[in-house]
Amino acid sequence: MPVLKADFGACQGYANCVDAAPDVYDIDDDGVVVLLKEEISDEERPRIEEAARSCPVSALMIEDA
Repeated sequence: MPVLKADFGACQGYANCVDAAPDVYDIDDDGVVVLLKEEISDEERPRIEEAARSCPVSALMIEDA
């Protein structure tokens, strides 16, 4: 099952990921991404990969477990 990862130090709070997948990503009060899920289904992977690619600082990744 695919696993979400984030480089919290790289995140700059652009929130493009939140716009693209608000059920998966959020931004905390400090402007850093929050992963609302850690594991995703294969069916939702394309949509979440697109959201991860929308990050201008490449702070989001999806790895195969």
